[in-house]
Amino acid sequence: MLFSNTIERTKSIYQEYPRQFWVIVGSNFIDRIGGALIFPFFALYITQKFDVGMTEVGLLFALFSVTDMLGNMVGGAMTDYLGRKTMIILGLVISGLTSLGMGLVQQLEWFYVMGAISGLFATAASPAHEAMLIDILPEKKRSEGFGVMRVAMNLSVAIGPAIGGFIAAYSYLILFVADTVTSLITALLVYLVVEETKPEEVEKIGERKNFKDTFVGYSAVLKDRKFMLFMVISTIATLVYSQMYSTLSVYLRDVHGIPESGYGWLMTLNAGMVVLFQFMITRRISDKPPMLILALGSLLYVIGFGMYGFVEVYILFMLAMAIITVGEMVIIPVAQAYVGKAAPEDMRGRYSGVMGFSWMIPWMIGPLLAGLIMDNGDPNWIWYGSAILGMVATAGFLWLRNDHERGHMAPKSRPGLETG
Repeated sequence: MLFSNTIERTKSIYQEYPRQFWVIVGSNFIDRIGGALIFPFFALYITQKFDVGMTEVGLLFALFSVTDMLGNMVGGAMTDYLGRKTMIILGLVISGLTSLGMGLVQQLEWFYVMGAISGLFATAASPAHEAMLIDILPEKKRSEGFGVMRVAMNLSVAIGPAIGGFIAAYSYLILFVADTVTSLITALLVYLVVEETKPEEVEKIGERKNFKDTFVGYSAVLKDRKFMLFMVISTIATLVYSQMYSTLSVYLRDVHGIPESGYGWLMTLNAGMVVLFQFMITRRISDKPPMLILALGSLLYVIGFGMYGFVEVYILFMLAMAIITVGEMVIIPVAQAYVGKAAPEDMRGRYSGVMGFSWMIPWMIGPLLAGLIMDNGDPNWIWYGSAILGMVATAGFLWLRNDHERGHMAPKSRPGLETG
């Protein structure tokens, strides 16, 4: 009976969304599996293959951050200019082939070059994915839709590294080949099955523009004062969230003597909660005031990250992670859906591109700031500082709430905007 009810509930959820949505979710899952196979083992591969230290690994990740920023900007403009489908296929094919190149090159310098190209084009396709989901789903379903996408992404993260560990023990080259194959399979699937979703009126506007006009249109995003304030506040919240991946493992090992496996179980708890509860939570909050929900998520960050500065028992570390994960499940899909509501139809790619900076900037500066604190002061101040920043983000979202709830949003299209 329970199994039958689960099947019926799953079927009902499936029928709530258009077929193309599920094709995008499925294809993105396949591609993410390939990335999850290899990404956790980059540091091991580089230090072993090229006989270098962690400084060179750090330089590679810094390079990734720079190319991510460039790719996001160019990709956002190209999404609005060329279309969503074209941009996704282009990103998949080029990033996939350069991933193979990373596995074949014998010099570290060429590995950097291949990594930069791969990161550039992989990130360039991100605004296209987000714009396509916004195009497909009605406004009331977008938060839930992004929640479903997060479940698929976390499933890939849960599955990929486990498989990748077995493959890496045999051959790292097979990891790079597998990443390339999954990217090319995804590109073929998108080419054969996915339809272009760029709105027709946007197509007509695009016919009167060249790429330069489209790229210059970023100025209109930067002039959207409320959206830029939202992006800045989101950046602060993400700066707190980024410590979960960049700093927490080292802090737990060096300050509390927690081995790598202990941190691994915290990550398993995080991914498992997202897979099990993301859709349920998103469905419950999708009709609530978005800024209030974002403030609630930031407050959960304050509690969860702040706990790491005060508690010393592993079970409380797990409780803190559970609180953080609920905050993450609340914030991320609601913020993604907000971008679709704020952006005019002809600028969804560029709005998504600018919003990407709220993730890239924290990953550029977060680990560095945390490293300076750990090396030169009391490590607990990482978590005290995270709690303070979380409170700033909470206050910021509440400050934006009144203006947002009055419905003073950007218009849904700008037919007369020649440079937008």
